Amino acid sequence: MTNPVSTHPDTARVHDGVVEVIAARTLYDVGHLRPESHFEADLGIDSVIMESVLLSVREHFALSAELPAGPATIGELVDAVRAALAADAESGAPAPAATDAGAADPVTEAVVAAAMRQTQYQRHQLALDADLEGELGVDSVVLTSVVAEATERLGLTGPAPDLAGATTLRALADALRACAPAVRNTAQGAEAAGGAGTDTPEPRRAPGSAPGAGPDDWDHRSMKDFTEQRDPDLFAKTRSFAGYLRSREKDRLYWYGMPLHSKCGNRAVIFDELEGRKREFLMFASNNYLGLANHPGVIEAVVDATRTYGATHTGSRFIGGTNMLHKELERRLAAFKQRPACIVYPGGYSANLGAISALVKSYDTLVVDRLNHMSIVDGARLSGAVRKIYRHNDMADLERILSRSAEQGTGGRLIVADGVFSMHGDVCDLPEIVRLAKEYDARVMIDDAHSTGVLGVRGSGTAEHFGLKGEVDLELGTMSKTLAGMGGFVVGEEEVVEYLRYYSNSYVFAANIPAGVAAGLIAAIDVIEAEPERLKRLWTNIGTLRGRLLEAGFDLEHSESAILPIVIGDERRAMEMGRAVRARGLFCQTVVYPGVPLGDARLRVSVTCEHTPQDLDLAAEIFVDAARETGVLPTP
Repeated sequence: MTNPVSTHPDTARVHDGVVEVIAARTLYDVGHLRPESHFEADLGIDSVIMESVLLSVREHFALSAELPAGPATIGELVDAVRAALAADAESGAPAPAATDAGAADPVTEAVVAAAMRQTQYQRHQLALDADLEGELGVDSVVLTSVVAEATERLGLTGPAPDLAGATTLRALADALRACAPAVRNTAQGAEAAGGAGTDTPEPRRAPGSAPGAGPDDWDHRSMKDFTEQRDPDLFAKTRSFAGYLRSREKDRLYWYGMPLHSKCGNRAVIFDELEGRKREFLMFASNNYLGLANHPGVIEAVVDATRTYGATHTGSRFIGGTNMLHKELERRLAAFKQRPACIVYPGGYSANLGAISALVKSYDTLVVDRLNHMSIVDGARLSGAVRKIYRHNDMADLERILSRSAEQGTGGRLIVADGVFSMHGDVCDLPEIVRLAKEYDARVMIDDAHSTGVLGVRGSGTAEHFGLKGEVDLELGTMSKTLAGMGGFVVGEEEVVEYLRYYSNSYVFAANIPAGVAAGLIAAIDVIEAEPERLKRLWTNIGTLRGRLLEAGFDLEHSESAILPIVIGDERRAMEMGRAVRARGLFCQTVVYPGVPLGDARLRVSVTCEHTPQDLDLAAEIFVDAARETGVLPTP
């Protein structure tokens, strides 16, 4: 006779497990997920998300058979899981393995629950001692959200503590437990008002408040402090940030988004909104590496095609948004990159979102470099895949991650890396990435946003630079930089590209680039192929300015491209040096969080072929003078 306990699993236990999975997949708070909640009408869970939920529930409970697609409410899904578990028990199928995640104390439970919601992992996937980046793919941005939610669950007031040094969930729980006596007492099962001795935490400031920071009253907050400010009023964080932004602008430390009043060449006229007047700047903030944005042939092609085809098509590629120029652009890009086929997206950002989310699913693994562009990070989130982060350009760490994921043996693996890292200027170790991908049966996609038109003898990108054409599965790029237009693209094998056309939502459900833009891009490729001296001049300029800056004592990290990072570290000093540079008539980017992690602030200098020797001499002089004024370099 069958044991009724084993064939009729406890409803409460199954309900809790189902709710955990749904919360992880949808980011709903568990308190919002009731047995009667209808998946579509109440929770907005469509058929695509539901498929992922059913698969995750099956994995969570280690069910031997697929769940039926019919359940319309959480209660009905719980009943379906109970029935499946009973059937497995009848057939003698093994019970799911236990996990240690969240089993210890309320602090650990709060951390694990927050990690589930912020990462979409299930509880059994969150080993307490797994490395947050390398094994769980939790980067600094996601970690901020995990800490903020765990802090809220534990009833702590004020902003979330900075626990960026924690490398595992267990370490995160230990650090959070140590930050306040009330949390330690909770973990020990004591009353919240129990004896805490003399270990009293420092008062914590309210979210969005500006602390007095010493004699100069410097506001030590960064943009990180506003990402997780929680309030019943959704716009409360915007008001807090507005005050912070105004103070930075008043000190002339933020000048992002100032409008151009001229073409953007080696010099540009910009309306200085902080001074209320137009100024001509020496321009080192443009990604117009080969100067094609101002080429007469490119401009004329844009004008002629716009007159012929109109301003835009007002449609996607599938619905009235394709003409022969788009077909020709894809053909030319494929030929330029020496690959069989190409798909053009509305933007480089949407190319990463669309390609990654189309190819990689929740049961697959995405392996990414720690310093990849944010569009790759967001593509990973959209895919719902297991994301694993290897240390920047550390091939031993990449191999460690690939080896562990291969042992797990579920789903496919895609390695994604920038060809040139946009805030650091260094180049990925493509030969080793390709070798490891072959050894561990993974696919490779390289983002050539800052490599196209810069690396390689012909300027076709990272694969050409390393002599690995045809060895990289997918090469992705943007057309808003060297190619002087708008849009993004992916090149690869024809069947892969055709799959992307039908499964990339950012392609299928988005308007196409205008015909005039497509014509300009074709003309830009013509110029690259007809005028190779532009690429040679670019590299001459890179070498000249790079040498001058290194000679002056600046830290340029391992830059091997047109991007020269002047690494400063401290956010305040970086902003102050940026202000001093701008005051001297040079425009470049000051990069702070979230463009780079806290403590890694820098100026980002972009070199183009349009810069003259006099421009480069003046730029080097300005950077040195500004650095000495602000203490970045010592005064001679």
